[in-house]
Amino acid sequence: MEKSIERCLSETCSMDGVIGSVLADQQGLCLGVKGKASISSSGVITAIADQVAKLEPASKNPIIVLENDTNQCLIQRADRATVAIFKTSNPVN
Repeated sequence: MEKSIERCLSETCSMDGVIGSVLADQQGLCLGVKGKASISSSGVITAIADQVAKLEPASKNPIIVLENDTNQCLIQRADRATVAIFKTSNPVN
């Protein structure tokens, strides 16, 4: 399982504009991290996904986008895990 998580995170980070990714379980425990992402963010990412799910109970697994001038963080909770993908708003060509 660890190899498939590692492969998935590596493939995600190889996409244009992606600078990091984090995968966490339902309790916020980090299952994997790649690129410019922090292991310590896994709990916060899971908590954000949990709170947004309460705001939109009719929406199945909403996608949350946090954005500043230079970066984006996309968060989505699935059945047993939460993923966050960190992207640069201005991809380097």
